[in-house]
Amino acid sequence: MRARHLSAVAAAALTLTALTAPAAVSAGRPAVCSENDLTVRAEPSDDTEGVVMLSVRNDSAKACAIAGAPTVTYGDLDGAAQPRPVPHGDHRLAAHATAYAAVRSLAATEDAENQGAVVTSIKVAASPDQGGRGFQAMTLGAPAGLRVWEPVTTPWLSSTAHAEQVVRDETEGWFAA
Repeated sequence: MRARHLSAVAAAALTLTALTAPAAVSAGRPAVCSENDLTVRAEPSDDTEGVVMLSVRNDSAKACAIAGAPTVTYGDLDGAAQPRPVPHGDHRLAAHATAYAAVRSLAATEDAENQGAVVTSIKVAASPDQGGRGFQAMTLGAPAGLRVWEPVTTPWLSSTAHAEQVVRDETEGWFAA
């Protein structure tokens, strides 16, 4: 009887372990990218005024996952740029691959002109739980600072051209050029 009880306890423990194992391992999805394995970049768009192009490269030899959209914060302001369209789930980043996004910081409204804050830096992270990398507004084509009002970012995408097109489509008529 005792052996049967121990077998039942062992089976229950194995079942509990299987149920609580990380989804990335049990479902065959890649593990979350370590911030140390990523290179994050930001630069002004060559094609669209007021847009900053972002990229994240997986420098590791294994695929990993980042959030579906970058986390872009502005100086000491609260909040972050809102993703448009809203991504569904994480973004898989193959080994040595790069993903791209575009961020637009200023809405074309009277409120933006009258109340938009000016910041001298932004911080970009591949996922919200990461510290991210800071960039000075001067290096992003805004030597007097970036004006911020209702900022949006695209999800991580496969090319800069795709990211620029999505930010234009998502903000057409709503954001200043």
